[in-house]
Amino acid sequence: MAFTRGSALRIALLLVLLAAIVYACFTLPIEAILKDFLLWVEKDLGPWGPLVLAVAYIPLTVLAVPASVLTLGGGYLFGLLLGFISDSIGATVGAGAAFLLGRTIGRSLVVTRLKDYPQFRLVAIAIQRSGFKIILLLRLAPLLPFSMLNYLLSVTPVSLGEYLLASWLGMVPITLALVYVGTTLKDLSDVTHGWNEFSTARWAFLIFGLVVSVVLMICVTKVAKTALDKALAESEDVDSTVGSSPELPVDSEAPVDLQQPLIIKVESGDNSTHE
Repeated sequence: MAFTRGSALRIALLLVLLAAIVYACFTLPIEAILKDFLLWVEKDLGPWGPLVLAVAYIPLTVLAVPASVLTLGGGYLFGLLLGFISDSIGATVGAGAAFLLGRTIGRSLVVTRLKDYPQFRLVAIAIQRSGFKIILLLRLAPLLPFSMLNYLLSVTPVSLGEYLLASWLGMVPITLALVYVGTTLKDLSDVTHGWNEFSTARWAFLIFGLVVSVVLMICVTKVAKTALDKALAESEDVDSTVGSSPELPVDSEAPVDLQQPLIIKVESGDNSTHE
């Protein structure tokens, strides 16, 4: 790959971003900051709170900071419906922002990191065969860390629209479960402070809801993992048939066009078929 001024600029920007991540992880009390942020949203923002909460997902996702506190906070502050809408939109937009960053200025760094994730080779092959399905399954049963997956998927041929829709659908179960836990924590807090009282039936409903949420999450994850394993096994058969090299076949020598995705190619042999 030719080292151009544009490549140098992208690498420099990535280094700045990585420095910010390292600084945040080792010097900032992230959990305390997020809790203070939620208190500010609750007390000062009024009807703008859900929108601000959704926007907050963008820097957290780009910087690879876990946003579970925000998801729980959405349920705690805004209830099940509004909290879910805010958290779901925020998580999807944040994933899209990381995806676009990896497809543009972070492209060179993402390509160099592919060797650290050898299992992603089969994912890349499977995405060429059925991109939407594989991304959906990866969100339901994560094979790789959520934050890194956003960047790795940016160097596949999947379109932004397909990526966002599959990611949103795949994140719905875990988002809904965490928001429900957040609403439950709010109810428990109200009882603890004497602001509300629960009947026996209400307690039973809360416990039943939590149990159902856990069971559904386990079932959904298990079914998704089985389907993902099957799809990756089919990709492994294709990979062995075409006689691939040990390294991920990334087309990194072509000139970089920021408007086009980086294509991960799978070369077909003379006696193989590939749909």
